[in-house]
Amino acid sequence: MRNFHFAGRSTVHAQNAMVATSHPQAALAAIEVMRAGGTAADGAVAASALLAVIEPQSTGIGGDCFALLQPKGEGRITAYNGSGRAPMAADAAWYLERNIHSVPLTSAHAVSVPGAIDAWETILRDHGRLGLDRLLQPAIRAAEEGYVVAPRVAFDWKNQFEKLKGGVNTERYLLPRGKPAIAGDVIRQPELALALRAIAKYGRDAFYRGPVAEDIVETLRGIGGLHTLDDFAAHSTETTTPIGTTYKDLDVWQCPPNGPGITMLLMLNILSRFDLTKFSPVSVERFHLEAEAARIAYMIREQHIGDPAQVKVDVEAILAKEFADEYISKISMERLLDLPDVAPPMHPSTIYITVVDRDRNVCSFINSIAHSFGSAIVSNKTGILLQNRAGGFRIQPGHPNCIAPGKRPLHTIIPALATRRGRAIMPFGVMGGQYQPTGQTRVLTNILDYGLDVQEAIDMPRGLHYEGVYQLEDGVPTDVVTGLQKIGHKTTSLVGPLGGGQAIWIDWDKGTLTGGSDPRKDGCALGY
Repeated sequence: MRNFHFAGRSTVHAQNAMVATSHPQAALAAIEVMRAGGTAADGAVAASALLAVIEPQSTGIGGDCFALLQPKGEGRITAYNGSGRAPMAADAAWYLERNIHSVPLTSAHAVSVPGAIDAWETILRDHGRLGLDRLLQPAIRAAEEGYVVAPRVAFDWKNQFEKLKGGVNTERYLLPRGKPAIAGDVIRQPELALALRAIAKYGRDAFYRGPVAEDIVETLRGIGGLHTLDDFAAHSTETTTPIGTTYKDLDVWQCPPNGPGITMLLMLNILSRFDLTKFSPVSVERFHLEAEAARIAYMIREQHIGDPAQVKVDVEAILAKEFADEYISKISMERLLDLPDVAPPMHPSTIYITVVDRDRNVCSFINSIAHSFGSAIVSNKTGILLQNRAGGFRIQPGHPNCIAPGKRPLHTIIPALATRRGRAIMPFGVMGGQYQPTGQTRVLTNILDYGLDVQEAIDMPRGLHYEGVYQLEDGVPTDVVTGLQKIGHKTTSLVGPLGGGQAIWIDWDKGTLTGGSDPRKDGCALGY
C-alpha cells in the first residue's frame, strides 16, 4: 500500500469494466461505450479514434495499429497486425541510385500506407457489437466542435515546434496563430472531422479508396512520394497467433514480427536467469541487469527481425531459453558486456489502451503515427497527419529490415497480455518508441519480482540503454547514476520522461479489476 503522505496515484478499482488510456476524455469515451453495451474492442476503438484527434503528436488515423484480444479472458488469443506497407515502387535500388542511404523522417518516403483504419474495422468485425458509425462520434465531435489541449500534449507540441514549422501543411493545420498549442487552447479540425464522417459512414473503403485516398496520394506524390492508389486499395490487416514466453508463473504474449514484441520476450528470458529479488528495485544492480538484457535483445532484434512475409524470421529459435547463452553467461555485475552499439533507425511516440469489459473480454491495443507528429506531413484537403513509420526501414540490401516493395517495416509498438493457465491476468503496455520492450519488462518485473501494484509498477523511475548511452529519468537517485557510471555506463538525463503506460490486473477470485495509468501522460484509469 502506498504512503498517502506522499504525492502519487491510487490504483483504480471496479467490478464491471475498466479502461486505462493516456487521456481522461478517451478513457471516458470507452467507459460510455461499454455502459451502452459495447465490448472491450468497441471501447478501445472509440478511445483510439478520439485520441487520434486530441493527442495528435502520438497517434492518428494516418498511423498504424496492433492489438491482442482474448474473448471472455480465456482460451484463444488473437493478434492483429495493422501495420502498413511500403509502396510497391519502394525498391532499395531506387534509393541507392539517388544516393539516399537512410529514409528521411520528414519526407514522403517515410510514409508507409496507414494501417489503423482497416485494423479497427477488422477488430470490430471479430470482437465488436457496435460499428465505426457509432464509435467515431466522440472523435468527430472533438474535431468539429473543438477539444481542449492537455498539458502533456502541449509539452510535446512545444518541443516539436521547429519540426512543425518545416512540415507540409502543418502551419495550416497544427500551428494555430503560427505557434504551438498550449494547455487550455481549444483546437478545431473541421477537415479531419469530414474525413472521420466519411469513414463512419462508409467504413475502411472511405479511407483506402475514393477522395480520402486520392488526397493522401496526391499530397505525397506532390513532394516526391512513390505511393499510388493501388497501394492504398491493396492494404489489409493480418490476423495471427501471438508469440510468448513464461516469466515466473505468468505466460506473456506479444504480436509476432514485424512487431518487436519478440524483443521484450527475449529480455524476459535473459532476466529469468537472474534473481532480481536479491537487489533493491531502484538499485545499480537492477538497472545494470536490465540494461544488459536490453543491449543483448535489441542487438539480436536488429540482426534477425524483419517482415516475415518477405524474410525468414526463426521465432522459435530466438525464443528458446538457451538462445542467447553465449551473451548471458558473460554478464558481469562489475562491467558492461562488449557488444556493438545498436542504433535503430527511429525512436517514435505512441498511445496505448487497455480495456476489460463486464464479460471479461480483454483488449490490449496500441495505435501510433511513429515519431512525435509523425512525418509532419498533413494531407492537403482532409487534414490527416501521416505517420513516418517507413523511416524504420534500413536501406541496406541483405538486411532483414531493408526496404522493399510492399514490405512492412520493423515496428516499435507492442501491446502485451499476461495470462495464467490460459486465463487473462493483465493486459498492459508501455509507450515510448524504442523504450517499449524495456518498459514492459520493467513494469512486469516490478509486479512479479518486487510485489508492486500496477500503479506503483508504472510510476517507478526508468532508464533506457540506447545507442550506447543510458538515458535516465530525473527520478533515478544520484547514487544509482554514479554507481552505473563506475561500472562503465555512459549516462545522460532526458528532456521528457520515458514513455507512458497502462495496465489492468484481473482478480478472478474477487471478480474485480485494478487499473493504473502513467503520470508521465495526461490520462487515467476509469472503471464502473
